[in-house]
Amino acid sequence: MTNASGAGTGRGMFCLVLHSHLPWLANHGRWPVGEEWLYQSWAATYLPVTRVLRTLAAEGRTDLLTLGITPVLAAQLDDPHCLAGMHHWLGNWQLRAHEAAGMDDQARRDLGAREHRLSAAALTDFEERWAHGGSPVLRELVDADAIELLGGPLAHPFQPLLHPRLRRFQLGEGLADAQMRWGTKPSGIWAPECGYTPGMELEYADAGVRHFMVDGPALRGDTSLGRPVRDSDVVAFGRDLQVSYRVWSPKSGYPGHGAYRDFHTYDHDTGLKPSRVTGRTVDSKDKAPYDPELAAAAIDQHVEDFVATVKARIREENDRTGRPSLVVAAFDTELFGHWWFEGPQWLEKVLRALPEAGVDVGTLRQAREKGYVGEPVDLADSSWGSGKDWRVWAGDQVQDLVRLNDEVVQTALDTVDKARAGERAPGRPELRDRVNDQILREAIMTVQSDWAFMVSKDSAAGYARERAHKHAHATREIAEAVASGHRERAQRLADGWNGADGLFPGLDARRLPDEWTGGQA
Repeated sequence: MTNASGAGTGRGMFCLVLHSHLPWLANHGRWPVGEEWLYQSWAATYLPVTRVLRTLAAEGRTDLLTLGITPVLAAQLDDPHCLAGMHHWLGNWQLRAHEAAGMDDQARRDLGAREHRLSAAALTDFEERWAHGGSPVLRELVDADAIELLGGPLAHPFQPLLHPRLRRFQLGEGLADAQMRWGTKPSGIWAPECGYTPGMELEYADAGVRHFMVDGPALRGDTSLGRPVRDSDVVAFGRDLQVSYRVWSPKSGYPGHGAYRDFHTYDHDTGLKPSRVTGRTVDSKDKAPYDPELAAAAIDQHVEDFVATVKARIREENDRTGRPSLVVAAFDTELFGHWWFEGPQWLEKVLRALPEAGVDVGTLRQAREKGYVGEPVDLADSSWGSGKDWRVWAGDQVQDLVRLNDEVVQTALDTVDKARAGERAPGRPELRDRVNDQILREAIMTVQSDWAFMVSKDSAAGYARERAHKHAHATREIAEAVASGHRERAQRLADGWNGADGLFPGLDARRLPDEWTGGQA
């Protein structure tokens, strides 16, 4: 059976889009920011969300949602170092739960017993299904037609500020990486940070991308249909803020309900989270103990509310436009479990409840194929960040990072161009150069959008600046050795940095576009 079973056909359509992303964290610190961030998200989100999708797929349900996985996250889910670290982390979680279950007070014993059950289930799931990485887990869902996978540029750059040559290279290599991992090349992408500037649609068309995500205001709030961008056939789908904010709003979103587990409050003796939200202004020390029964009741309440919201929004848009309309709700995947503990349970229930209520649920690819596409739009500069402009990645707080990125990218392009020119000869194939590959790899790591975001939002800003400058240093160091003719030293440096930043083994500097030609290859 399909997820919608034909229900609601011709009356509108709902698409749920999840964007899964973390920056490259392997070998770059552990706590409080570093690999711990990856392992927490893996345990709390990636394991339970894929379990939900697998459960629904086993019932014959298809086209449940559109799942974006950035190449830099996919690389970590397949990386041997990260897989070993994750297994160790899950074991440590179980040990902490076991310790809590043996403590004197009843509240900690109850907490420990609950966490022990959760950690045991996570360990079993990981050992049985994730031992060879995340790619087989995702391939199973793709093969079952449970999801549409979205790809993207290699390491999540803020594309509008990136040199067009490196922008095109990152996108092409990112789609090739997806093909290698999942056995299929995505026809859609999640544009990092929903960032856009005119002309990018031509690059998307050249790369074979047929649709991508923007935020609702980029389409002037009319997200009832996807829109071809300018003169291209590439369709931009917009996030419906009225529906999306029902779930994730700083002021009124579901995760802030008093019955849900509080993300910020820890029991410092065990590292476990014992409390419920209780109230938005309640101090951590005064929060009430977590009660799973209260949380379960809140989940049911919020599933019912969300279904009603989606149905009302579809009716409203149908009446306004005079035709069946599309509603797209989009979120960071990490919301479901990592930030909102009950999120995976809510997700499973809502994916059952929507079709039961007569809502046609599908993927972005299906929406395009079913004709939920309107007139072209002259899309302008935009993002899904604060102000829906570029201030988070180009504002006063991060001007030093903007300058750093420009300098590092130009250094990388100049160095690789000169090295490749010296190696090329008529009638002789150009050989792969691992030094050039690593120069581009480190430049790509420098310009990850996360660093500017973390600085602008004052979230581990020191770590973000350190990471940006570390990758910039690596780029410069290798490039200077190449420029001075010290080829052996450049090779040693490239090999050394590759020990920490060896992701994307398929990255090949020979595919760097020679020049920017306005959308033509």
